[in-house]
Amino acid sequence: MADDASSKVPYLQAYGNLKKALDKITKATVPPKFTQDFLSTTLDLSGGGARPVVPYLKRAGFLTSDGTPTDLYKQFRNASMRGAAAARGMRTAYSDLYAANEYVHDANDKDLKGLIVQVTGLSEDSKLIPSMIGTFKTLKEYADFDANGDLGPGQQGNDDDEDFGGGSQGGGGGSGDHGSNIRLGYTINLNLPATTDIAVFNAIFRSLKEHLL
Repeated sequence: MADDASSKVPYLQAYGNLKKALDKITKATVPPKFTQDFLSTTLDLSGGGARPVVPYLKRAGFLTSDGTPTDLYKQFRNASMRGAAAARGMRTAYSDLYAANEYVHDANDKDLKGLIVQVTGLSEDSKLIPSMIGTFKTLKEYADFDANGDLGPGQQGNDDDEDFGGGSQGGGGGSGDHGSNIRLGYTINLNLPATTDIAVFNAIFRSLKEHLL
């Protein structure tokens, strides 16, 4: 059940490592590949508790499946775009929660717990839930859902082959980015002639069909 739960709500048991990693990402140079070695040597985060940082960043769209930093990763490093980038990362990582409540980031701890129980099927006393809440709130610290910055399409990774949850528990699948569709409509007003000749009406509507519809 833990694997299924973490595929819907990714988490780190030692979620304090996520904050340390995010803070250090803003200062470190962008690596060609964000690997466990980069995490431990450059960001100075080693050990089993830190290992889930990499798959989490993939789940949030900061890294591709092979560990390449995405545009979203680079935007997060930009102080003026960080809030919007983190908000997009949250919507990506927690797509199942957002499907249940599009304003889940505004939920208090009690309501957030209820949504996690609803989405994952975990029991209310599950020991995983505090870590899920803590991880969610850690990324939320950076997010600005009112930011108007245009982040562009961004890139997205997935986590098909790495685990969440303290380096030994959990697993998660990737989550696709949901683009926005723009739909346009138009209204046609006709002033029909005062006639009873059906041929006139047929000609008008035939012309509409050929040229507008």
